[in-house]
Amino acid sequence: MNTSSKQDSVPPGAMNSKNVNVPTPKFFMPVFLTIIISTLVYIGFQLNADLANVPPLSLYSVILLSTALFIALGFEFVNGFHDTANAVATVIYTNALSAPIAVMWAGFCNFLGVLLASGAVAYGIIALLPVELIMNVGSGAGFAMVFALLIAAILWNLGTWFFGIPASSSHTMIGSILGIGIMNHILNSATEAGTSGIDMEQVMKVGKALLFSPLIGFALAAVVFLLVKFIFRKQLELFKAPEGTKPPPLVIRALLIFTCTGVSFAHGSNDGQKGMGLIMLILIGLVPLAYSLNKNIDSNQLQAFKGLSQEAAVIISADNTQKYSRTEAKDILTRYIQEKKATPDVLPALASITYGLGQDLAPYNSLKNIPEQSVSDIRNEMYLSTATFKALGKQKALPEWNEAQQKTIKSYQKGLDGFLQYIPNWVKVAVALALGLGTMVGWKRIVVTVGERIGKDHMTYGQGLSAELVAMTTIAAADGLGMPVSTTHVLNSAVAGTMVANKSGLQWATIKSIISAWVLTLPVTIILSGSLYWLFLHIF
Repeated sequence: MNTSSKQDSVPPGAMNSKNVNVPTPKFFMPVFLTIIISTLVYIGFQLNADLANVPPLSLYSVILLSTALFIALGFEFVNGFHDTANAVATVIYTNALSAPIAVMWAGFCNFLGVLLASGAVAYGIIALLPVELIMNVGSGAGFAMVFALLIAAILWNLGTWFFGIPASSSHTMIGSILGIGIMNHILNSATEAGTSGIDMEQVMKVGKALLFSPLIGFALAAVVFLLVKFIFRKQLELFKAPEGTKPPPLVIRALLIFTCTGVSFAHGSNDGQKGMGLIMLILIGLVPLAYSLNKNIDSNQLQAFKGLSQEAAVIISADNTQKYSRTEAKDILTRYIQEKKATPDVLPALASITYGLGQDLAPYNSLKNIPEQSVSDIRNEMYLSTATFKALGKQKALPEWNEAQQKTIKSYQKGLDGFLQYIPNWVKVAVALALGLGTMVGWKRIVVTVGERIGKDHMTYGQGLSAELVAMTTIAAADGLGMPVSTTHVLNSAVAGTMVANKSGLQWATIKSIISAWVLTLPVTIILSGSLYWLFLHIF
């Protein structure tokens, strides 16, 4: 993955920005260490408080938990410094902020983005994994799954970072998940046990994003740059390379910092949740009593849910609320989620589970009083229920209920999410720290590629503004539409689009390397995670 060639050579120093090499302020290291130590102390106290009310963990479980958390946070750390260029390259190469300040600010915004994240994306990522492994995440296969997809994602991110090639961490994670699903299906296809197979709908969504997001970013940025050039045609300094470390005009500088802030915050709130979801899987597998269900649910919410479950069961399948035993109902829903084939027995099975959940929770006034095995069973049934509701909704296979019935069902689904979509504050803080620190540590390789090796001329103020505006608005629109658009793909394509619109020319060796990495991300991570999953199955 060589990013230079004779054909694309640029005179030495012609594009190098002095801003990239601005020394780090002396206060950085003391502040850096203080934040790390304070956060680790907070995490230690919170984790100890969570584990104080559960049976002591075995030495094996402690080692496994520590290793799994280290690898999960390592993924977020690598994600931080790998994806930093998406936010800071333009502000650095236009001198809107000095490199150390830009990186620290982006790290802080990533940190805030993680802390304020809702958790919905975290559990959306979990939903892509094979349902039979999620429900048995405490088994050897469950741990093999988590370790394989995290290590595969880290290895690919580190490899592309080492060569200074921007690649999508989101698509890296999705490729790793697909690899697990494919290998799991291959290994179990000869047995009678059902498997989830491959989510072709998700594969197509990712494939379309890989194809269209770079094209959209390229075209939009070119158009926006030409508009900026027309609107500010009298301000010629906007379309010349910065002189030394001279910052852009105040308004342009403010816009560049604003877009940098927006992209950094969005990256934290979105990408940070991937690590959260996987950490929760690890915690649920190893300490189910402490983390399977949201212990913040109070007695009033619990009582309300019990009533809702009874009402919802009747609405879902009229009088067939106990047509199937719980075991039969779980098998039917598991098979439906695996195969996505809506058969006549799905709704009665869902009604049986819904009714049963109310019965299971009836004796308890607090979730803390439920025995460990019952907690795991309740969680699995809740997960099956919410996954079934979502799948039936996508297939438009739910009955046509009246307004009052729909309101009850929606309240019941919201109640299920309240039990399941639980992320302790210390997990958010740990992920935020890892992502934020990663942002501040390994940023330079990718930033230099984006700033110096895409176009043949130094990035101008106008180009930086246009590329970052397109990146921020495209990502916001994609989030609103639920599309898996890559920040990396959009911003790098946008920079290339502004270079072409400005007739600056492109360094084709770099462009070819970037495109190769984008194209190879899915197949490489699929093969890597699938192979690691097979290996770890034999270890665990």
